[in-house]
Amino acid sequence: MTVTADLEASPFSGQLRASTRTVHDKANHSTYMNALLGGELTLAGYAALATQYYFIYQAIERAGDAMADDPVGGQFVFEELRRLPALERDLARLVGPGWRTEIAPLAATEAYTARIAEAARWSGGFVAHHYTRYLGDIAGGQIIRRLLEKKFDLAEAGTHFYRFDEIGSAPAFRDRYRAKLDEAPWSEDDRARVIDESVVAFEHNVAVFDELALDLARYRDPAA
Repeated sequence: MTVTADLEASPFSGQLRASTRTVHDKANHSTYMNALLGGELTLAGYAALATQYYFIYQAIERAGDAMADDPVGGQFVFEELRRLPALERDLARLVGPGWRTEIAPLAATEAYTARIAEAARWSGGFVAHHYTRYLGDIAGGQIIRRLLEKKFDLAEAGTHFYRFDEIGSAPAFRDRYRAKLDEAPWSEDDRARVIDESVVAFEHNVAVFDELALDLARYRDPAA
């Protein structure tokens, strides 16, 4: 059996994961993420990322609110995943009590949020952006949480974003999510569109990381 045939025979969640693996790895190994995961950044260097996440999740969760009554997209709106309240608490610690007037989106973030708003007019577009962010936060994001807690002695405040206490077992939740992907009544053409939009979502993440990397000289920890 060929690789293509293997892919076509796998559940949609498996196809989606396999089809986005290359761009997923590109995001994980971007210059900024390498520096963050390598413990090379100051707390301000991470705060710059958390700031951009605030605008990104604002866009995704606004789209989720609009999608809540959709028979397909609404299946992927989980209140227990909502990240904005956690980000607000984190930014109060990372930036300060006046954070709302001190933060701004990068150009890459503005392009990303505009794409979310456009794509989320359709359930598959919404799910593509939702999947790209949340499943990664639940899994790989825990590595970042542990690094931040150890390096900066952040017991909770500052790392709420990576805490998913309300979902119960993370592996079980991911299995439920993937089952919903497999059961969604999209045609083959629709599934191809979801895959394509997921790739676009990852590329937008890469663009945000690349723009953050332009300030790495300012964010590098001299003690690292």
